[in-house]
Amino acid sequence: MGIDLPLIWFVIIVFSTMMYVVMDGFDLGIGILFPWVKESGRPRSDDEHRRPVWDGNETWLVLGGAALFGAFPLAYSVILDALAIPLTLMLIGLIFRGVAFEFRFKATPEKRHIWDKAFIWGSLFATFSQGVVVAP
Repeated sequence: MGIDLPLIWFVIIVFSTMMYVVMDGFDLGIGILFPWVKESGRPRSDDEHRRPVWDGNETWLVLGGAALFGAFPLAYSVILDALAIPLTLMLIGLIFRGVAFEFRFKATPEKRHIWDKAFIWGSLFATFSQGVVVAP
């Protein structure tokens, strides 16, 4: 009995997708709930929890997409063709959210609210687009 490579690649793709859902779901949830969190003079506790793992969360999504492209190119092309618009919108939301997260700390207190709103809308946009992707 030999090694079943398609099954191994399928497990890798499912694992990386589930890791993205679990790890970035926390960040997306914070972004959606962000308007109701009061800011005090001290650093925000949600920022303290996210900062160490922020850059690694989307890496799981990239790994899943790259593994799908490498192992199952036909499935990748069919999925990307069918979901091009929602996946592009999700990518735009994730980029917006990432830029807002990084620049929020560099902004002056007067401009910070602009980056807060960009973070909120990027999180909502990415989450909505992911819902469109998985909706039947």
